Amino acid sequence: MKRVLCGLAAVFVSFAAFAEATPAGLWKTIDDSTKKERSYVRITDAGGVLSAKLEKLIDTPEPEKLVCDKCTDDRKDKPLLGLQLIRGVKKSDEADSASWDGGTILDPANGKTYKVRLTPIEGGKKLQVRGYIGAPMFGRTQVWIRAE
Repeated sequence: MKRVLCGLAAVFVSFAAFAEATPAGLWKTIDDSTKKERSYVRITDAGGVLSAKLEKLIDTPEPEKLVCDKCTDDRKDKPLLGLQLIRGVKKSDEADSASWDGGTILDPANGKTYKVRLTPIEGGKKLQVRGYIGAPMFGRTQVWIRAE
């Protein structure tokens, strides 16, 4: 009986850890070239669909005056602060996958939109953010760090 209870407890702890590994929350982004903190992005979950907004720019003079002048969609000339960077991401259909995909991510530096895959790692403390064109193998990955 004791073994059964210990086994059940281990299963519940595993499920709890898996449930916590969600992309929702506040994330610190790191600049690819300088390796310094660049911004804070908040990912929210609305009925299983994730989106993300740029919440804060770090070490940027007058960030409230910056706009997405290179954007080509409805975000054109909108302020960077509060700008929706990620849209339409859902939990992967693959049964054993911890990834979220199916949506897009905007790179405000060049105004381009890419497909995106989000994968929580290290128990949800970090997030692999892979932007790509066509297939995930044709893209770039950043690792964001959970800020809260």
